[in-house]
Amino acid sequence: MTQAPQTLSVERVDRTEWITFRRPGQLNAMSMHMLREMTTALEAAVADDGVRAIVLTGSGRAFCAGADLKEVAGAKHEPGDPDLLDLVEHTFGLMRHGPKPVVAAVNGLAMAGGLEMVMACDLVFAAESAQFGDAHSNFGVFPGAGGAAILPRRIGLTRAKYLLFSGKNVSAQQMMDWGLVNEVVADDTLREAVQAVTNALSDKSPAVLRRMKTVANRSLDVDEAAALAEEMLHLRAHMRSWDMREGLTAFIEKRKPQFRGY
Repeated sequence: MTQAPQTLSVERVDRTEWITFRRPGQLNAMSMHMLREMTTALEAAVADDGVRAIVLTGSGRAFCAGADLKEVAGAKHEPGDPDLLDLVEHTFGLMRHGPKPVVAAVNGLAMAGGLEMVMACDLVFAAESAQFGDAHSNFGVFPGAGGAAILPRRIGLTRAKYLLFSGKNVSAQQMMDWGLVNEVVADDTLREAVQAVTNALSDKSPAVLRRMKTVANRSLDVDEAAALAEEMLHLRAHMRSWDMREGLTAFIEKRKPQFRGY
């Protein structure tokens, strides 16, 4: 049986795991094989204590153009086998709820499921030439990973409806103005800029970042009082951690802390 070609590459730079999509001819569209490889790469990065941050980026002129619609159109599944939507839900869940910061380095087109993938990341950096769009409506396809459910929370209801209904693309600068993108940089400096950010994140306490991510994510789903109560519970747990004791000791001793992540 012929082994399917790799759809992505994984590279460790310092304490950052770079996952680069390698289907440029298909605009890095998500096939089932690509999603399985993403799951494997993400699970390995989460399990490796040497990895402090994860970056997703694309090759060629796209970050990710969404699901591979040719595969979707011809898909046949045995009863009980996971389909593309099952794989998307699991893979994106690893990004949204995993313990480590996940950064999107958007090098080009991020459309439909590619835009939804961006929204599953914690931080978003984009090249000046990058473009974002929902595009589902262009092909009569309904979003299933956050296009209608999460995009309004990120950029506002009216703006989200415009992207959803029109299927048009907007620039990286526009998406930064709308609040989805953290920073727009020159195309040829994207990798350098993102690596600088993840190097800084790597010096932080993994335990603090993990707890911050959990509480911040959940804060959108509960009222203010519940969010504050959960934050206090995490703080009380964190006060017993090595990292907090080490951070305070390093502050007193005027040295750089050496965090362990627990």
